[in-house]
Amino acid sequence: MAKFCEVCGKGKISGHLVTFSNRKSNRTWSPNVRKVKAIVDGSPKRVNVCTRCLRSGNVERAI
Repeated sequence: MAKFCEVCGKGKISGHLVTFSNRKSNRTWSPNVRKVKAIVDGSPKRVNVCTRCLRSGNVERAI
């Protein structure tokens, strides 16, 4: 899937995975991104959108 949302710009973030013994290792969190058809400038186009933007209706018109 895509690495970022084309509507809100949400992308990967990084941090630490912390175990019970408090050992830390690097890890990344990816956004839940879906490829949907939307009408952009009057023509249908495939855009990468996070599910939060889909639920809130920030996509112009999803087909």
